[in-house]
Amino acid sequence: MKETSVMKRTLIMVVLSLVVIAQLYCQAGRRDKFIKVYLPSGREITAELAVSPAERERGLMFRDSLEPDQGMLFVFEEEDLYSFWMKNTLIPLDIIWLNSHRQIVHIEKNVPPCTQDPCPGYRPRLPALYVLELKAGQAEANNLQLYQRLSFILPDWVKKK
Repeated sequence: MKETSVMKRTLIMVVLSLVVIAQLYCQAGRRDKFIKVYLPSGREITAELAVSPAERERGLMFRDSLEPDQGMLFVFEEEDLYSFWMKNTLIPLDIIWLNSHRQIVHIEKNVPPCTQDPCPGYRPRLPALYVLELKAGQAEANNLQLYQRLSFILPDWVKKK
């Protein structure tokens, strides 16, 4: 009887430990979901990462605001001509495509929310590996130009190119 009680307590402690470890792991993952992107001027943008297909598909949908120093960085597996649309996006955005050298290869400024179906698509002229979405007006406010380079360090869990 005493042995059974000890086993139950041990099992409970193991389960609780696993729950705590899982929570810490999830919290660490959430911290890694945001990185700093440095514009050519040195200005910092806090960018939420969209790495998985589901995250990239959801993007900034249903968000009703975005601060001037915030954005979303989409990370793809390989360079290609990735098209973006504004379905269920409630705020106008600047969309900036970057190649594997993190140089700007295309900019769409002040892209409005989609009000019709189907939504129009926006596509770069050159292949990109990353796409940065910013609040509309930020590309102009920060004088972003083609072939300028942005700087950022991806977390270890993101496949680096």
